[in-house]
Amino acid sequence: MIIAFDTLLLSRRYRHSGIHEYAKNLFAELRKRIPEEDGVGFRHFVSRGYSDDGVDFRSSSGCQPVASKLLKFHRVWQLGAASVAAAMAGADAIFSPGPTILPSRLLPAIVTIHDAMPVKLPASVIPNSAMARAANWFAAKWSRKILTDSESSKRDLVEAYSLQPEKITVVYLGYARAVFNTAPLEPGRQAALLRGKGIRTPYILHHGMVQHRKNLLRLIRAFRLFRSNCKDSGAQLVLAGGFGFGAGEIRREAQKHLSEGQVAFTGPLAAEDLAALIKGAALCVIPSLYEGFCLPLVEAMACGVPTIASDTSCIPEVSGGALAYFDPYSVESMAAQMARAFGDSRLREQLRTAGLERARAYSWERCARETLEVFKECAA
Repeated sequence: MIIAFDTLLLSRRYRHSGIHEYAKNLFAELRKRIPEEDGVGFRHFVSRGYSDDGVDFRSSSGCQPVASKLLKFHRVWQLGAASVAAAMAGADAIFSPGPTILPSRLLPAIVTIHDAMPVKLPASVIPNSAMARAANWFAAKWSRKILTDSESSKRDLVEAYSLQPEKITVVYLGYARAVFNTAPLEPGRQAALLRGKGIRTPYILHHGMVQHRKNLLRLIRAFRLFRSNCKDSGAQLVLAGGFGFGAGEIRREAQKHLSEGQVAFTGPLAAEDLAALIKGAALCVIPSLYEGFCLPLVEAMACGVPTIASDTSCIPEVSGGALAYFDPYSVESMAAQMARAFGDSRLREQLRTAGLERARAYSWERCARETLEVFKECAA
């Protein structure tokens, strides 16, 4: 059985996004496992100057690259060229790590639909909302098999697209265990990073793309209320990550509600720097309105940082109910939970211990193993 791995999400344009992290790590783990899997091989597509040069696309046992200039014409690729290229490469099926291809009759498609966000959130918080809704619909209806990131997302997909539950398999994501952990940092590294980004301790951290669906406008307002109620905290709010849809409005909101020095935007960070930043946080906050899995949540837990989070979508499921939760639509609820966690050392230790234990459940090795089982099931 030959599986064509759609590498559109492994192009430079998707760097610093969660979906790129998923595609990159799953691809790397599948490459490791393929030599051990009898009768399974991969073809993956490469376009010079367009594919991410941080990904190893070289030929290996059971895994062969296929050059395709069409890959960089991403709309053409999505609308059918991917399936044509896969068929010409002799594949028996095509796998896409996101709803980025239009499944066709040329060969079966296996697609990861991470969530039902386009139908669960308003267009005002999602870029290209109509296109995202169409992409999810076609992937849901026309693919042979669907992977998704959580039981919560599976329920939403079944409801939103009237799908049979057996068409969807839940495969939890992993995280970079070698980077996000409790290991001590190199002396001076964290201090140099904080100085360079204008960050002082103690700080409350959110990491992930700075964009509307992460609910950062309410987080900024909640932090202002937290500072007002806890005047002696001295805390700073740090928003770490690249700038996405709505970032300009989020930055203006911070300037409007918080004085200079009370908030810091880091921009995109290398994984090692991000881990150093997480490990130095007094508290991590995940205020998202909706998530399919939420890698930042797991990364914060794996670094042993007390974490509080929204009580919506998959977040309680992925965190195993082990954290402290708030209503993400209520600034008051968010601020109250921040104050409680920031000021209660016993609660902070409970959150730290429970988060570390839950994070151990996730790995890219497990994700790749379970994904391969779905490929075999589809072929059979």
